[in-house]
Order: sequence, then C-alpha cells, then structure tokens
Amino acid sequence: MERNGSWLRAVVVLTCLVAASGARELRVRSKAHKAVYNHTLATILVEYASAVYMSDLTELFSWTCPRCDGKTKGFEVIELIVDVQHCLQAYVGVAKDLNAVVIAFRGTQEHSIQNWVEDLYWKQHDINYPGMPGAMVHRGFYYAYHNTTIRPGILDAVVRAKDLNGEINVMVTGHSMGGAMASFCGLDLVVNHEARNVQVLTFGQPRIGNAVFVSYYSDRVPNTIRITNGHDIVPHLPPYYSRFPQKTYHHFPREVWLYNIGFGSLVYQVEKVCDISGEDPSCSR
Repeated sequence: MERNGSWLRAVVVLTCLVAASGARELRVRSKAHKAVYNHTLATILVEYASAVYMSDLTELFSWTCPRCDGKTKGFEVIELIVDVQHCLQAYVGVAKDLNAVVIAFRGTQEHSIQNWVEDLYWKQHDINYPGMPGAMVHRGFYYAYHNTTIRPGILDAVVRAKDLNGEINVMVTGHSMGGAMASFCGLDLVVNHEARNVQVLTFGQPRIGNAVFVSYYSDRVPNTIRITNGHDIVPHLPPYYSRFPQKTYHHFPREVWLYNIGFGSLVYQVEKVCDISGEDPSCSR
C-alpha cells in the first residue's frame, strides 16, 4: 500500500506542476544533428545491449554466451569491466562486420528497478556538467560513469582496440541506466579524447540533463538515436515538465518510438522516427 501511495503522489505532483504554470516550452538548439535511423543496425546493437546482462563472465568474455551468436557472431571482447561495489558492468570489443569498436553498458538489475524508478521521481540531484555553463545533469548517472572504475577501463580498452585496428568507428549502446551511461561515454570520448565517428544508440534510457546540456550534447554527438518502447516507463523519467522549461530534464534527439497498433490478433509494430526536438509530443513523451 505504501509503494502504491508513492506512485499516486508522483502522479498528483506532476499534474499539479503542469497545471500551475503557463511558461512556454523551451526548445533545444542544435545545429549539427544528423542521426539517421538504421533498423538493421538497431537489431544488431540490441543484441550487444542484451548480452552485457549475462551473469556468466567467462562465457561473456569468450563470447560463447547464449546471446553471443547470430548477428553478433565473431565479436572479439577486448575488455570486460565489472565494478562490484557499484553493481556496474560493461564491455568493449571489436565487431569486424561493423568495422567498429562496440561499447555496451549494463542497465539496472531487475531486483532494484522499482526503487531506482521511485528515486528518479523524487531525488533529482543535479550537478553542473564540467566546462558548460548552465548545463545540469543527473548526479547519479554522471557519477556511475565518471566516478567509478568503469570509465578508466572503457577508455583503456578503446585505446587498445584502436591500436590493433586503426581509427575505426565507435558505437556505444546500453539499455535503461546503461543507456544513460552510454550517452555520457559517447560525449566523453568526443570532448575529452578527440574520438571521431562516435555513434550512440540506446534502448529505453532515462533523461540525463537539462535543455542546455542537451543542446551541448547534440552538437558534439549528433549521431545519436534513442529507441523507446510504448510500454516502458523509464524514458519518462526523470519527469518532463513542459511548463517549467528552465527546471525540467530534457531528452536529446533523435527518438525512435516503437509501439503497436491493431485490434485483437491483428497487431503490428510501428517504428516512428520522431522530430529533432528530443521531446516530440506525438512520440513516447
């Protein structure tokens, strides 16, 4: 009953905040956005984003796990990074067929997802993103990537992968919280390590910063796609308040929204490529 009550309070607060203000919605400014959705690539990267959840680390490192076949066959893991203290996991490897380094981040473990979702409603701890005045990001997501053993492990592995394979593309992916970490990683590689041809494609990721941050991110990592599902609550968190443009969290573009249409047994899945605002009202938002 107490948990249900907390969800009800969240809905009530959201409704009141939206109704209480008449401010205009803030539009994200981005001159560089160029992401083009590739369905085939998405079906490949979702396999990498799923494989990182495997608990048998030996099978994962040797790429012999149940999901380590089919569209990802032949993938070579360079490094598997596990931060036991913070319950984080990621890997870096080379996909010859994609001619790319692939970085995948694990999302929130199933046993903690309920508490994590409730924290996103009530504990929106903001910090300033370094080097960008006015850009605010979620402290928890930022620290998960920047202040744990994950980041140095990732960066070292990317350097080794490029030493072995030359200046190849980098593709970063992850699901849920893993998507949030993937976004910070893509930005880090471009801004702090002068990486070129970085592509970020995430699945069901939450919002990670305000509109100023989103404009900054979109200009530097324009080749970014967020795939959302019609029944997933995580992309709606932290909440988006269109009437409070200076305070609200904001998604960066470009979103691809998956949803079903039809009646009875006649159901079809639609992939809708949304506008470049990041908060297309006709999509998941």
